[in-house]
Amino acid sequence: MTELTWALAQYRTARGIEAGIYADDRIFAAQTFNGLTVMDMLAHWERWEDVLRTMDRAALTPVADAEVVAPLTYPSKVICAGANYYDHADEMGVDRPDPTAEPFFFLKTPTTTVVGPSCEVPIFDDGRSQVDWEAELGVVIGRRCADVAPEDAAQVIAGYLVANDVSDRGVFHRNGSVAAPFEWDWLGHKSQDGFCPLGPGLVPTWLVPDPQALKIRLDVNGVVKQDSDTSQMVVDVHRLIAAASRVFTLEPGDVILTGTPAGVGMPRKDFLRPDDVVTVEIEGIGRISNKVVAK
Repeated sequence: MTELTWALAQYRTARGIEAGIYADDRIFAAQTFNGLTVMDMLAHWERWEDVLRTMDRAALTPVADAEVVAPLTYPSKVICAGANYYDHADEMGVDRPDPTAEPFFFLKTPTTTVVGPSCEVPIFDDGRSQVDWEAELGVVIGRRCADVAPEDAAQVIAGYLVANDVSDRGVFHRNGSVAAPFEWDWLGHKSQDGFCPLGPGLVPTWLVPDPQALKIRLDVNGVVKQDSDTSQMVVDVHRLIAAASRVFTLEPGDVILTGTPAGVGMPRKDFLRPDDVVTVEIEGIGRISNKVVAK
């Protein structure tokens, strides 16, 4: 895979959380960032886009033993696209998705699900939970927008990051619900604490020539589970943004998770256990690696 060039990341300092540049597995401080967070920068992205494009990386200062944290603290929305890879639909045994249909979206609660690229992910080890992995390309919005046309969607993207849409299949279906619409517990399924690892940082759009031509891979304890590419998306990045922006206004820092390819655990009843390590890598975007622990 093509290595990450650099990303706009966050790290912990004595002053709190600050933005820095992530490259070569290290954090570099930039004096011009002046203690801002990535969310602060996204609120004025047109200005910071110009600064980052002309940044002299040789002038940056490496930060010794920097603790890299979640790249966004915190987006107002984490919007997830369901069933958006052809190969994933095939493995789940469902009809091939219609690329002209409206995409299916659901939400994750951002302030409690979003964690950093090396944070632990706590799961219930109670016999009911069946926790699965989902490697995903995350799209970060850089400009407030609504009702965006697909051909204009590229203009509202700040960049991309790696995500794992952790999912508890065991709690998803509820028996004895009062009515059919209440049979499916999307909140418990998708929004448990730590169920949205992101990172290692935001890779700006100009470093990603084509978001539909990226290799995406996930392994558990070194065993490859997902190995695909973003050309398998049913609805591409620009049309996902357009569709989401028709539902609600998108704000700077909002994240759209674009779906997962084949290789999830559900079809094989292969689920995560405490002490498992899940690593997700996307070509040119970077790598995250999170250890699973028991709650």
